[in-house]
Amino acid sequence: MTTPHTLTTALLLCAGLPSLGLAQAASATPAAPAASSTAVLSPPLAGALGSGPGYHDPRSPFKPLQEKEGVVSWSVLSSVTTKPERNRLVPVFPKPVQALNNQTVKVQGFMMPLEPGDKQKHFLLSSVPTSCTFCVPAGPEGLVEVKTLTPVKYTLEPVMVEGKLSVLPKDPYGLYYRIVGAQPVSAP
Repeated sequence: MTTPHTLTTALLLCAGLPSLGLAQAASATPAAPAASSTAVLSPPLAGALGSGPGYHDPRSPFKPLQEKEGVVSWSVLSSVTTKPERNRLVPVFPKPVQALNNQTVKVQGFMMPLEPGDKQKHFLLSSVPTSCTFCVPAGPEGLVEVKTLTPVKYTLEPVMVEGKLSVLPKDPYGLYYRIVGAQPVSAP
């Protein structure tokens, strides 16, 4: 079972950041290596880093996702902005994103397993393919946590799922989106 600490640590491992919320980490910039093992972070900037659906490396062997009718677009999901509130960044969801809350939707993306095994019931969908096992290819606006009813075979190719989308204004993991009760969908 994945715990909040395990998920946050896995998501932030590649960046070398301490266990912060993903929204904070997306806006943080590690400073030059210091003598201590604690990363030094610059002050969070609303809407700065972590904006957009992620970067698709042109050297990737996988084609970028093509928008499909009836499938929620990553450009819609990534239209979220952030604002500082106390000592963290909170998401500000535009009306088109808010309208998706608690709706059954289809989303396509690249699978990032959260548990061992070739069949996954709990994983992240990313707007772009991963380039390393422990790296997060996008900020929280380019990721959707997925919990399926039946296991989905892990693949490097894009997958499409359908389920109930939750828009998450205060998720303890720092995620912005979660789909529950998901089922895999064959691409049209």
